[in-house]
Amino acid sequence: MRNMNESNITEEVLNTIEHTQSPRLKTIFTAMIRHLHDFAREVELTPQEWFTAMDFLYRAGQISSPQRNEFILISDVLGVSSLADMLSDRGADGATETSALGPFFVEGAKMLKPGGDLIESNEGEPGVVMGHVCDQKGQPIEGAMLEIWQTAHNGLYENMDPNQREGNLRCRMLSDKDGVYRFTTVKPVSYKVPEDGPGGDMLLSMGRHAWRPAHIHFKLSAEGYRPMATQLYVEDDQYIDEDAVFGVRNSLAVGFKRNDSADEAAKYNLQAPFWVVEYDFRLRPA
Repeated sequence: MRNMNESNITEEVLNTIEHTQSPRLKTIFTAMIRHLHDFAREVELTPQEWFTAMDFLYRAGQISSPQRNEFILISDVLGVSSLADMLSDRGADGATETSALGPFFVEGAKMLKPGGDLIESNEGEPGVVMGHVCDQKGQPIEGAMLEIWQTAHNGLYENMDPNQREGNLRCRMLSDKDGVYRFTTVKPVSYKVPEDGPGGDMLLSMGRHAWRPAHIHFKLSAEGYRPMATQLYVEDDQYIDEDAVFGVRNSLAVGFKRNDSADEAAKYNLQAPFWVVEYDFRLRPA
């Protein structure tokens, strides 16, 4: 290995991973090394550019925390998170499409029963989100866990906003015997992904905006079924066709229907006018 040059270094590095025990891990390492080396040769990467890249990763680590993972954000805005979702969705005919988990998911949100309220003291337009959790054939699934989270009216998640109470606009819920879920909340708003870190710097250098269309996050799991994360998007949001993280799918862009009936609003302990969203999730078998 003394006579290293730009032509033989890739194969020499690959020789060092011959004893990787996991076949899948070896496949990933092999492809990663080849692509990284080919990339460096293609752009004729300079030592200063390499250092800039290493500093970029270092700063991503420095700004990351249990509440914010900058590496997920970087993956999101480069489309890698969504591409991984799309690859995972292959052969999932009839099942709900996945969409990026995002960097702001929090474990252990409060439990609500179907029909529970997330509005509390939040500003915004009230509404009700409801539907069923089913299998791919449309049969209801009882006891499916839904984990739900969204931003407040100011476009911030509670774990990024010290002015919001802990757990605001987050909950967990089990579907009932008929697979039903339902909760009241405020209509989500479009917002910018964080621009104060290296992910934001990268967007700026690319001449891109940081806006995401309004959406509500869902993470679903049930015994015997494949867990999934997805988002429901406001179909007429101004950023629906230019999401900064490439998360929108046609099947996940849903109508928020305005209802002016005071009698209908009273059924959900809301004031008219209010918004209604109806969506059935379909899970794949494990």
